[in-house]
Amino acid sequence: MVHSTSPVAIPARPPVFSVALPNYIGSNIITSVSPQRSPHAAILDGIRLIVQDLREGSRAAEAAFGLSGAQLFVLQTLAGEPGMSVNELAFRTYTHQSSVSAVIKKLVRRRLVTAKPSAADARRLELTLTARGRTLARSAPDAAQIRLIAALNTLSAAERKRLAAALTRLAAAMGGRARQRPGMFFEK
Repeated sequence: MVHSTSPVAIPARPPVFSVALPNYIGSNIITSVSPQRSPHAAILDGIRLIVQDLREGSRAAEAAFGLSGAQLFVLQTLAGEPGMSVNELAFRTYTHQSSVSAVIKKLVRRRLVTAKPSAADARRLELTLTARGRTLARSAPDAAQIRLIAALNTLSAAERKRLAAALTRLAAAMGGRARQRPGMFFEK
């Protein structure tokens, strides 16, 4: 379990993050479409709010800990289940293996993570946090990606399917980069 301002349990498969989400009822955040407000404006505002939260979380992690938001997300996810392989970590972070692998290489170079061959299968690398990595994972606030996944988990399965389908169509309609595998948020 990762210990921070709001505890996050990172269970075995399927990955489900559980954090306390702020209550936005009565806040100045626009959460519905009114006759005076177009669906386009509501959609773009929602995307902007999510991207801003991810960007600000990444900047805060960089300023406080010298880590990108993606690196903190991987570190905190790995803290929940030491000994995962890169493929298992990719599954738990909902990210492609190559993206997670690039982040892990950076964390290994910084001596926050170790990657050692498994005793049971030498072809499989087991990832574990170093003492410094565990301290960082515990002391940092929850990565923005963890909060995003927790927010997604507040939607029903049907809502998540509709949202996934709509976002997939939207990304494809934008062309170009939508055909590439996306990297982790704000990872250089």
